[in-house]
Amino acid sequence: MKKKLFVLALVAIFALFAGCGGDGEADLGDNGDQDTTSPPGVDAVTTASVVDNEADFKAAISSQGTWIICTLKDLTFDEDLVLEGNFINGKKDDAGNDIVQRKIGLYTQDENRNVTARFTLTAPKLTINSPEASIQHGTFKGDLYVVEKNFQLVDAVVDGNIYFASEEAKSTFTMDDKSSVTGTQELEQ
Repeated sequence: MKKKLFVLALVAIFALFAGCGGDGEADLGDNGDQDTTSPPGVDAVTTASVVDNEADFKAAISSQGTWIICTLKDLTFDEDLVLEGNFINGKKDDAGNDIVQRKIGLYTQDENRNVTARFTLTAPKLTINSPEASIQHGTFKGDLYVVEKNFQLVDAVVDGNIYFASEEAKSTFTMDDKSSVTGTQELEQ
């Protein structure tokens, strides 16, 4: 009986970690929580952080956190949040270089990568200080302040405004046709 429960627990943990991926490959890093041989300028090479409470979410979005943060329910904050740090997702590009990426996954999915639930992250302000970051498959309720380039919305809603700290941050911002912003998108002067 204990062996059966252990196997079931392992399957459940694997399903949670696979739950946020969305590009046809596993989105988890291939090393442990932190690789001390990270390339220059990269804070960490990490695996996913699956969170169901505010304290764990704040830790995961910090510069000591993880490259991908997956929520399991709606989370609400009365304080401003900052996504910070440079992270490698464990993959390589066509030239063999490490891929820098940061992802907030506001959803769960099944083994076939079908989104099964979407969640809302609420905060007065979320500052994006991580390069190559995205919010995927859920709703952020509040104002976004984008400092870094190549920020993306993927099948996501921003119920608020998006302010860009520079022309580069604004010009490299993308969102797919499933995403929307209820407020304005403007360069902060």
